[in-house]
Amino acid sequence: MKTDYQHILVETDGRVLTVAINRPEARNALHAAANAELAEVFDAFEADDELWVAIITGAGDKAFCAGNDLKATAEGAGLNLPKSGFAGLTSRFDGCKPVIAAVNGVAMGGGFEIVLACDVVVADDSAIFALPEARIGLAPLAGAMHRLPRKIGLARALPLLITGRRVSAAEGKELGFVTEVVSGNVLAGARRWAAEIIQCSPCSVRAIKSVVAAGLDEPSLKAAMEAETANPAMVDLFRSHDFKEGPRAFVEKRAPVWKAGRAKEQTS
Repeated sequence: MKTDYQHILVETDGRVLTVAINRPEARNALHAAANAELAEVFDAFEADDELWVAIITGAGDKAFCAGNDLKATAEGAGLNLPKSGFAGLTSRFDGCKPVIAAVNGVAMGGGFEIVLACDVVVADDSAIFALPEARIGLAPLAGAMHRLPRKIGLARALPLLITGRRVSAAEGKELGFVTEVVSGNVLAGARRWAAEIIQCSPCSVRAIKSVVAAGLDEPSLKAAMEAETANPAMVDLFRSHDFKEGPRAFVEKRAPVWKAGRAKEQTS
């Protein structure tokens, strides 16, 4: 995987990819070039069978991401979002690998929307979340108007959207969009979650994430359950090495040896 980027830092450690937005002078706000780099690295992550979990964070200790770089926008630089959305994540609807947000400092506007697009959110106790778009005559168009109500319910989400009120990490956990609050070294907390995830079958994890996401778009619980087995990621699981390896390892009282190759390579 390519690691020499101008606006992000990329590190791989075994099965885990860590990506840090590296614009601390702008509170890690994103402009077109940074968005393009993030889209490229997350494209590579999804395509790499050796990488099972990604972590996204911000360089420094003051900001996860302050959203869109309004200074660059004011100077005439177009946003030019990639097809996969803000940070290469907010419109990545076909991504089936888990992504963990390690939130250090502020997550404002688009930064909060990155968080909402992640599957696990570990926040430092100093982290602050807000969607201030309504205060400056804009709207949060990278998914927050839909993801936040789905995550925490309309009655709690709408007041945050229409006031731009700042929310602490502790309140975020109470509301339900933060998974865990830690005090210092938020990356260590995110890596602990990643270590738990990679103990599980990557084929199972991807099938579960895909089925859960697809089920939210179904009109009823019955329809969602009926569609489960036809989901492409679930079909891949049924054909995978892991589908046989898990029960076999359980019977043999040993640790399973998971594989994450494409389904057509896992028929044995």
